[in-house]
Amino acid sequence: MMAVRRLYMRRTALPAALALILAAALCFTGCGKYLSSYSAFGLVYSNTSDSAFMRFSSFEGTKAFNMECTGESGGRVTYSAKLGSGSAVVFIDNDGTKTELFSVSAGEEAVSGTFELNRGPVYIIVETDGKCGDGDLNFGIVYDSEE
Repeated sequence: MMAVRRLYMRRTALPAALALILAAALCFTGCGKYLSSYSAFGLVYSNTSDSAFMRFSSFEGTKAFNMECTGESGGRVTYSAKLGSGSAVVFIDNDGTKTELFSVSAGEEAVSGTFELNRGPVYIIVETDGKCGDGDLNFGIVYDSEE
C-alpha cells in the first residue's frame, strides 16, 4: 500500500512542480512585447510608469523600457541622449508599430523633439550598432496639463 501511495505522489507531484517552475520562469523573464539582450559594464537604469533612464560605461545590444501613457487625451514623450563612443538608434512603440524616435552617435547629443502619444502602453527600445561608451539616455512622458 505504501508503494502505491509513493507512486501516486510521484505521478502528481512531478507534473505540478514542473508546471510551477515553468510559470515562475515565464514571470521572471517577463512577458513584455520587447525583450532586452545586452552586454554592459557600469550599467545603471530605472524604469517607472512615466520615466526611464540608462547610464553606462559600456553597452552593446538592446534595452527595452515599458511605460504607460495615462492622459485622457494622450501625452508627449521627452528625451535626451548622449554617447561618448559608438552609435545607437532609439525606437518607440505606442500604437503597435515600432517607429524610429531618434539616433545618436559619438560626441552628439539628442534633445527632445515632439512625439505625440496615445493613451496606453509606451515601449522605448534602445538598439546599439556595436559597442557604445559613456552613455546617458533619459525618457519621460509629459501631459499638456503639466506645462
